[in-house]
Amino acid sequence: MTLDRRNLLKAAGAAGALNLVWPLSAGLSPAQAREAAEALGADYDPAPFTLGVASGDPQPTGVVLWTRLAPEPLAAEQRLPEVVEVGWVVAEDQALSRVVARGTAPASATLGHSVHVPVGGLAAGRHYWYAFTALGRTSRVGRTRTAPAGAVSRVRFAAANCQAFHDGYYAAHRGIAREDVDFVVHLGDYIYEHGPAGGDHVRDHEGPAVLTLADYRRRHALYKGDASLREAHAAHPWFLTWDDHEVANDYSGTGGGAPFLQRRAAAYQAWYENMPHRDASATSALPDPEIHRVRRWGDLLELTVLDLRSHRSAQNLPNGTILGAGQKDWLKGTIDRAPDSWHVWANSIMLSQLRSRPGGPYMFTDQWDGFLAERKEVLNHVHTSGLEDLVVITGDWHSAFVDDIRTDFDDTSSPLVGTEFTAHSVTSGAYSADWNAANGPLMGKANPHLKYFEGNRYGYDVYEVTPERFSAHMRVIADRRDPVSPVTTLTTFHVDRGRPGSYEDPATRNSPAQWRRD
Repeated sequence: MTLDRRNLLKAAGAAGALNLVWPLSAGLSPAQAREAAEALGADYDPAPFTLGVASGDPQPTGVVLWTRLAPEPLAAEQRLPEVVEVGWVVAEDQALSRVVARGTAPASATLGHSVHVPVGGLAAGRHYWYAFTALGRTSRVGRTRTAPAGAVSRVRFAAANCQAFHDGYYAAHRGIAREDVDFVVHLGDYIYEHGPAGGDHVRDHEGPAVLTLADYRRRHALYKGDASLREAHAAHPWFLTWDDHEVANDYSGTGGGAPFLQRRAAAYQAWYENMPHRDASATSALPDPEIHRVRRWGDLLELTVLDLRSHRSAQNLPNGTILGAGQKDWLKGTIDRAPDSWHVWANSIMLSQLRSRPGGPYMFTDQWDGFLAERKEVLNHVHTSGLEDLVVITGDWHSAFVDDIRTDFDDTSSPLVGTEFTAHSVTSGAYSADWNAANGPLMGKANPHLKYFEGNRYGYDVYEVTPERFSAHMRVIADRRDPVSPVTTLTTFHVDRGRPGSYEDPATRNSPAQWRRD
């Protein structure tokens, strides 16, 4: 029988049974919370490595290795010494017999007994395996790889976003774990600060308050309870950015009074504790992890990771900023210094304009549509700098879009400077099929740069890049209620090197969609 998190949570309100309540409900002991999580399909690795292992931010000579000791994953505090020494090993084989690096790292209560090990001295462009030891136990074995240096003929990577635990199972991450990809980019909404209220699924209802560091730690631990997510982390290195739900819906990082700033600090710390993130600081990422960065995959691809939450102003201001002054200057400098390669921006919220009807208002000004002057400034800088072969990959919308990027979206004769691919969500609820069918054509008519819209499915994207072409394969699952749902390719779009704009592969042009520009 297929488990269904959403329907089980609905039934809990009527049944009142302990093993059907929301695992983070107030008053549950750690054991009761774990029992409730397991009733919703969660499980955990053996203690103390219950949350698994991960690697991230691969570079030609090294990667960051991550784990967090959490013998009682859903406890507010772990019953562990103040500091636990954690051993780590990196090898050229899965059996860990050909060791190339090893050492120890302190896991302190201050950072939730997490460790972030920056391993250097590795060879470029090859796979490695790794594991941790602590308290007489050994973790599962993870696999990672370093970035190549020099000439590269191909790179394949996956992108995922928006994975509300209460909305379904992570079959998409199960698919990512099995993909032949070099790395994964997560585009935000890794957790949701709200959950189902009253045992039911309510998308925009806070449910139990998530305010403190302990609250956010438990939220991350619940999400890591999905085995497919841990498997995807253990299979590939990840690059990460964040969006709003890692803290609070639609927040501005520079707004709010002292209570919100305390909440934001708690959320940022919990995020860092639970992610394979390399910070610019050699000692600690607190109080504010640095997200934006540039990484290269040989001579083929330059990846620019953006932070569109920490430094933004309020929306709809004449001189509003989504990047912040410092990050905007940095991005312009990155554009000016760009090598001759593909340029990929990891962008958590939609860059392209999205009007609800011709001449009508913008649908959501929480995205770049709320920062019109800065968007035009950045895209004009792309054009005047001569940057070519720009592809923007985006999350947040819970639906798939393909857009042409123009310097002025209201002027169809303005320069075309790139392509944006917005990926389906892993699980987070999209609009209804009726809404998509009615509004897909309206969005297409109102936005001449919009080439494709499909909102009835869930999944992830796989991008395949060669010196000649950038291909976006939209992978979709059959049913988010099924933890082992099969994965298929819905459609594929291509961008040819030196020719801005995308086109759909002829072999998939008959696939279902609510809007497709002929």
